Amino acid sequence: MHNRPMSARGPAERRQMDYRTKEEQVADYLRERIISGVYPRGSRLKQAEIAEQLKLSITPVREALKLLEAEGYVSGDSYRGARVVPFDAAASGEILQLRLLLEAQLVRGAADKITARDIAELRELAKSFEDAFAGGDRAAARGINYRFHRRLYDVAGMPQTLHFVQILWARYPFDLINAVEGRGERAAREHDEILQALTLGDAAAAMLAMRQHIESGAGVLKSVTR
Repeated sequence: MHNRPMSARGPAERRQMDYRTKEEQVADYLRERIISGVYPRGSRLKQAEIAEQLKLSITPVREALKLLEAEGYVSGDSYRGARVVPFDAAASGEILQLRLLLEAQLVRGAADKITARDIAELRELAKSFEDAFAGGDRAAARGINYRFHRRLYDVAGMPQTLHFVQILWARYPFDLINAVEGRGERAAREHDEILQALTLGDAAAAMLAMRQHIESGAGVLKSVTR
């Protein structure tokens, strides 16, 4: 799934992206691949290869990389091109606290606006995440996990808060966390708890479930970076 061009994504994924500019769609595609580990930390991103893969001109790819550089996902110069920024372990504690604060607010905002259609799309993504892990495709699962959270937070209609969260995601090692044995099954259960609370209209329970989900991943991170 993580190698599919944007045109090949499922209905829920396409609906999420239809309103965005071409460069924003490319940026979101690249964010997902960086977070999932398809583009490893420190690897070089070649504009021509990305454009060819997505069947686009160079221009939206170049503009997308500028967006990602501003958010901290990549760094680059005119000679060596863009590279995925390495994980900064020293900043992980501060980033965790900011994630807990901002993502809880996005869940609260989503709880006020979420529809049955939104829930159905999120359940579709949650099931795809679980299936990818069960099938052993962890990179695909990490990409779907990104889309699950991105889709949920988009419902909140809080673009500035979401923008700051995406900057935090650039500095968080999801690829390390979701590579740990057993994390996929636990994360799938946590997704279900979040969706159950949202289905019941219980914003406080949904916020708590999200906080526990983020803290659970942070606990895994501590175990692999000691």
